Order: sequence, then C-alpha cells, then structure tokens
Amino acid sequence: MRRYVSVGLVVAAVAATAAPSSADPDPLAEFHGQQLSWTPCRDGLECATLVLPLDYRRPQEDRISVDISRRKATDQARRRGILVVNPGGPGGSGMNMPTHLARTGAAEVYDVIGFDPRGVGGSTALTCQAVPDLATADTRPTDADFPKWAAEARAAEDACRRSAGGIRPFINTANTARDMDVVRAVLGEEKLNYLGYSYGTYLGAVYGSLFPQRMGRSVLDSAVHPEWVWREQFRAQAVAYRRNVEVWAAWAAQHDAVFGLGGTAAQVLDTVEAVAAALAVKPVGEQTRTVFDGSVGVGARYRPLWSELAKVVMRLKAGGPAETSEAMALAARQELRSGVFDTVTCEVDWPTDVATYFEDMRIFRERYPYGYGVLRAAPTTCAFRSFTPPEPAVELKRDGYQVGVVVQAEGDTQTQYESGPAMATRLSHNLITVLDEGRHGLYGTGNPCVDKLVDRYLVDGVLPPSSATCQGTPRPAPTATSSAQEVQSYLDGLRIGVAPGPNNAG
Repeated sequence: MRRYVSVGLVVAAVAATAAPSSADPDPLAEFHGQQLSWTPCRDGLECATLVLPLDYRRPQEDRISVDISRRKATDQARRRGILVVNPGGPGGSGMNMPTHLARTGAAEVYDVIGFDPRGVGGSTALTCQAVPDLATADTRPTDADFPKWAAEARAAEDACRRSAGGIRPFINTANTARDMDVVRAVLGEEKLNYLGYSYGTYLGAVYGSLFPQRMGRSVLDSAVHPEWVWREQFRAQAVAYRRNVEVWAAWAAQHDAVFGLGGTAAQVLDTVEAVAAALAVKPVGEQTRTVFDGSVGVGARYRPLWSELAKVVMRLKAGGPAETSEAMALAARQELRSGVFDTVTCEVDWPTDVATYFEDMRIFRERYPYGYGVLRAAPTTCAFRSFTPPEPAVELKRDGYQVGVVVQAEGDTQTQYESGPAMATRLSHNLITVLDEGRHGLYGTGNPCVDKLVDRYLVDGVLPPSSATCQGTPRPAPTATSSAQEVQSYLDGLRIGVAPGPNNAG
C-alpha cells in the first residue's frame, strides 16, 4: 500500500512577519509591483504566474514561481473583491477551484482566485523520489509487521532528503500565507476574502493571524483542530471512522428484518467482526479482511451507501461475493494516498521513538480497523524528519479582522467534528454544523442549507446564527439497491473540485 507519493511537501509553519510601517520601505515592493500576464487556460479560466521569494526573511535571494487562476465575478456591478480559495490536502492543486465554485453565489460578486501552492503542480515543485512498498497493506497488522511500516516511512524521508533540493524547509504553511498576501497586493486589493477546505482552513487561520489587517470575510469549511496539528488530527480520524460505523450499526439493527445482521448495534458489530475474522482465514474472491475493513469505513461514513454496506455484510456473511465493497475499499485507499501523511505534516515535532507508534498501532488495529484506521497511528516520515523547521508554528488568533464562518459535518472522518467547534472557539467564528453527514467539504457541493447560509455571508455580509445547523444527505431506505457502478459514481462525485484533506488532515 503506497503511503508516500511523489510530491513530498513538508511544512514548517512559521511566526508572523511584521508588516512594514508607513515610514519603512517595503521589502517586498519588487514583488508587490510585478505585472501579471493573464492568458486563457483551463475551463474558461485565465491563468498567470507570479515570482515570489523562497525565504521571506531574505527576499532578495532565491526565488520561486506560483501559478494562479481567476474567474471574474459574473455580476461586475456588484463586485466586491477577490475570494482566494484553497482545496486542502495539504498539497492540493487549487487551479480548478474557480470552476468548481462557478454556480455559487460567491462567484457572482467575487473574482475567484485559485492557485497551486508553493511546491505543488505548476508552481515551483517540491518532488521526492518514490520508494518501494515495504509494508503489506493490512488493516490489522501483527507486531512482526510493525518494523516494515517504520522502515517504509524512514526510506521515504531519506528519499525526500536526497531529492528535495534546497527549497524544502521553506515549503510551509506560513510562507504559503505570505504568498497569498503578495497575490492580494499584485491584484491591487486592500482585502483578501478567503474560502478554505480541510487543510485550507488551517492555511486561512494562519493567514488571518499573520495579516489580520488584510483579511476580509472568511469561510473555513471542514476545519482542522487548532490543537491537533498534526499527529493527533490523524489519530482522531480513526476514531471518527469507528463512530460512523457504530451509528450505521444502530441503523442496520433497526432494519434487522431486511438485513438480518442483528437486532442491536452490538449484534451488528459482532456480525461485522465475524465476517472480518472469516475473511482473514479464507478470502472470498478479491475480498480480504483488509478490503472489507476499508469498505466498512467508507460505507458507514457516507449515508447514501448505508443500505449497500449492509448488503455487502449480508452477502459476505452468507459466503458470497460483494463487488461494490471493492469500490468502497478503493475509495478508502485513495483518501490515504492523497492525504496528509506525505505532504505538509512535519511543521511541528513528532515522536521520534518508534515504540510510541507501535503502542498506538496495537490499540488501533483492535479498536479502529475500519477505513484503515491503524495507518493513522503508524509512523510517518515526520518520525524521521531530516531537517529542522526554521521557525515555530504560527499561533492562531483572530485579532483585528471580522467574524468568519466555520462549517463542519458530524460524520466527517478527515477533519473530525470536534475540530470545527474547536476552530470556531479559537477564532470566535460562527459555526454551521451539518447533522448526520459524512462528507468532507460542504459549500458548493450540493447542500442547499449550507450554500444559502454561506452565500448570504460572503455576498451580503450577514452572519449565520452563532451555532447554526443544516441537515445532511438523507439516509437511504433499507430496501434501496445500488450497483457497483452507481456506488463508484457516487464516490467519484465526492472528489470533484475539493481535494481530500487532513486531510485529509485534508
């Protein structure tokens, strides 16, 4: 199972750079004054490239480039500035985000700005060599397997050390926030309005902490927990998967006459574990215990898949195949592959003693196997970090900019529900809770309640209630049927426009 992709962004979120006073020369004047050359690019957007300092403490030395995209406000008479958007990841490309938001109310009144953060895509890229898979994909690995997981993480870190060149320490959250402020200045805007998903919420919070006088309206959708950066955020993902499975089990128990999995939530979970144990001894076709555990995690997370998940368990319990579980298991693996383990996750210190991770893995393989929960406890490249972040993490605070909005789904597994209230409390923002929902990234993805509240805020400046609620996607009827193609189409639709994030912190 690949856990390290070619782009190996590593964060060292840094302290604020004080804005120059009116009496001081602007050390970034050269960058603020550059003229952009906009050219038509993808999906009717226009794109341009900026030149930026690699190290903002030494802006006259090494330089990098950052690509941005733009979709102008469709109602120019009501235009109220720019809306910079980040899809999360960390390390997700945001160049298509203006297209993703084209049908929102925000796109009517803002020039929507997407960008490839430093180190990503068309910007000056940080690339790390791929390493061979050393650990076998297993949701419940044995103690004897643990050293292989650590060896793979160490090898990936060593490969990045050898191939990342001199830019690696400067590919971090605070420098990306500084890049955003140069974008604002180059576009001639006094304020930067912001929409961030997943890891992008953390980026937005860092920007507001560094440049409170420049932050306008801000929406943080599927927020990172401000006190869980980063290891605890990942560990909590496994807990969130388990929580969804327990909620699904209670629902399945209510429909025992249809599915026959048990009349109580505990009985349904016992049935799930019995199927997992049987598959560990004798797989059914391509259905292994690991594939099954991944399927249970994803199927329980997304309410429209609940009936199909129950049918998967029912078929495997009877010894038959269950094709749609492969689609759900693949979705679980894809979330991990594009997630935070191999991107901007080393900005704070991680434990360096692998025994710490092994102790967690023993617990997680038993308690949190669903959705590859054990991976959230395993050592990552950060356990073997080969560089020292140049500055400490930015202290998140809202001191001088207006109240924003945080959106959080109850069943989100990438940024768990507790993260939203915690971020809202830290920044004194208003919170929209999406009830009974497992999606990650809500605004502009089809929830009419969320869209209405966020549009009213971004367009008209009217805040939602301090603690508002919206309903999530309805639960299915217990007799609903889904084909493997329908399940795959649903899962594909979840990934349109918004990169999963801590992703996966995301």
